[in-house]
This record gives sequence, structure tokens and C-alpha cells, in this order.
Amino acid sequence: MADIIMNSTQSVLKETYDYYLWTLSLSDNRTKGWPLVDSPAPTVFYTLMYLFIVWIGPKMMKNRRPFQLTWLLVPYNLAMAALNAYIALRLLTASFRLRYSYICEPCRQKYDPDELQIADAVWWYYFSKLLEFCDTFFFILRKKDEQLTFLHVYHHSTMFSFWWIGIKWVPSGSTFLPAMVNSGIHVLMYTYYGLSVFGPAVSQYLWWKKYLTIMQLIQFTCALVLGINGIRTGCEFPLWMHYVLIIYMISFIILFGNFYMKAYIAKGSKCMEVRYGQCLDDEETIAKRKLKSN
Repeated sequence: MADIIMNSTQSVLKETYDYYLWTLSLSDNRTKGWPLVDSPAPTVFYTLMYLFIVWIGPKMMKNRRPFQLTWLLVPYNLAMAALNAYIALRLLTASFRLRYSYICEPCRQKYDPDELQIADAVWWYYFSKLLEFCDTFFFILRKKDEQLTFLHVYHHSTMFSFWWIGIKWVPSGSTFLPAMVNSGIHVLMYTYYGLSVFGPAVSQYLWWKKYLTIMQLIQFTCALVLGINGIRTGCEFPLWMHYVLIIYMISFIILFGNFYMKAYIAKGSKCMEVRYGQCLDDEETIAKRKLKSN
């Protein structure tokens, strides 16, 4: 019986590995040799390390004082805003010159300078998802454990892996659109994060924080519609990627929609700082707590 189980397991593993080797033959030749692209090992390793730190970090910080990190958060967030602006502009200019379709654009392995510019920008977008792990690490160091929600961790850990698939197999074509739109939203988001570090004195002027989540929900809904339309019209793009995109966007719509309901409709729109999953206490709540402590 043990031999049968062992042989079956080996057979499944061999078939899985053979399938993986076959998929590699379909990958985009233009990004071969690029950092972190050739093998899934670095992406898997960094993702597992991220999840481990999410698990062990709060435990290590439990009996320690929170770090303020203002000196680091401001330049970090503004640098991330600048990086996302760079990505969005590179994708916008190249796709405009190539007259890319916003409905369906097949991925062609062309070595045209503008096509390579799009592939390069998509790589930077993928790499930015690794840098965004720092968002979570800063929460842990500042002991803002209420921000380590399922949505936050799910979003960060899956986006990095999801975009490795993108840069490996489809670094151009319709891939440009979600990367460009999301980068544009992240410019506003990281600018807001950088300014909100200064607390209520500055946060009260960041009236547009509420609309960041609305823009994200619109983005996810549009991506969902494009995925469905791609299947319906037979868009020349890997079919399985359309299905993965649809399922992924549905999960985001549900999770971000739930966050929006809790953060803005149930609690109101006075959150001092909003990130994936839950808003921090508003000024009124903080004032009441201070009165009780006095």
C-alpha cells in the first residue's frame, strides 16, 4: 500500500513538474535573465518570509515600545509615490505611441523600443510589490496591529506573486492597463500616507482619503468587466489568465467593499489614517479616550 501511495505521489509530482516546464516554453523571451524573473523561487521565498514576519513580528514587539519612524515614513512614502508616477508615465506614453487598445491588446513578443519600455515598466511595477512589503513591516514596528487585517496581508502577499506571472508570461499587451491605473492610484495613496504621518494637524486637510478606496473599487470592477469581456469576445490573451483575473478581482471587490462599509459608512469618514482593512481611530475617539484617562 505504501509503495502504491509513493508511486502515485511521484507520478503526480513528475506530471506537475513537466507541466511547469511546458509553461516555461510559453514564457516571454524578452524578460529572460531579468532580476527575479527566471525562477519562481525568489518570489516564493520573499512571500514566505513576508508571511513569517507578519506572524512573528507582533509577538516580538509585544513587550517593546512602538517605533515612531516619522523620519523614515515620510521619505519612504514619497519615494513610493514617485516610483509609481514613473511607472504610470512610462506605461502611458509607450501605450499611447503604440495605440494600444484599452479593451483587448494581445501580448506580442516584439522588440520595438516602446514594447520594451512597457515590459520594463511592468517589471518595475512587479518589483514595487516587493517594496510594498515595507508597509506591513512599518505597521509591526509601530505596533499598529489593528492594521494587519486579512485584507492587508492577502493583498500584499498575493500581488507580488500575481505580477511575477505577469512579467514572466505577459509583460506587455493588456497587462499594461491594470499596472498603469493602479500605479496612478498609488501616487495619490502614498502621497496621502506620507502626509498623514504628521497626525491630525495635517490629516484634517486630506479630504480625498475616502475616495482612494472608491477609486480602487472602480478599478477592480473595471478589471472584472474587462476579464469577462475578454472571455466573451475571445481576446487573444491566455484564457486561464482571464479566469484568474476574474476570481482575483471578485475577491478584492468583496474585501475592499466590506472595508469601505466598515470604515466610512458604519464608522464615518473621520479616519486619521486609512489603509487596507481598517481605519485608525478618528479624532473624536482619541479625544474621548484622553478624557477618560484624565
